Amino acid sequence: MQVALIGASKANQEEYHIAYQLGKEIAKRRWIVVCGGRGGVMEAVCKGAKEEGGLTVGILPSYEGEEANPYVDIKIRTGMNWNRNPLVVASGDVVVAIGGSWGTLSEIAYALILGKPIIGYKTHPIEGIYQAKDLKNILEFLEGCGGQ
Repeated sequence: MQVALIGASKANQEEYHIAYQLGKEIAKRRWIVVCGGRGGVMEAVCKGAKEEGGLTVGILPSYEGEEANPYVDIKIRTGMNWNRNPLVVASGDVVVAIGGSWGTLSEIAYALILGKPIIGYKTHPIEGIYQAKDLKNILEFLEGCGGQ
């Protein structure tokens, strides 16, 4: 299963921590992390996944890919800046939103348009997003979406 992680590019300590722990759990289950490949929660989820031997994919805004965090295995250089957002969510079987601002809001909209199952942690309170209280809620949701 491919898990698309969207959210804060400048994460606070709590957001970073839960994304990091989520990355570890994704890798333990042999799922793949897909994200925007930059900092904040994207870096945290990739770092957690790499520490457990997982695979990470970053769908990057530039053609050069220099903005990729050091934990991205596969760099997809788009040259599309924020216009890459639908590619991030379309690449996941399920979407997890952690924190975030306008870019995350656009990705949430694309996830809903595409009919992707989506769960949020301290993100935009929008109809159609299951709001998680903790990491356990997120993992239960992901497992219910086909992750075995």
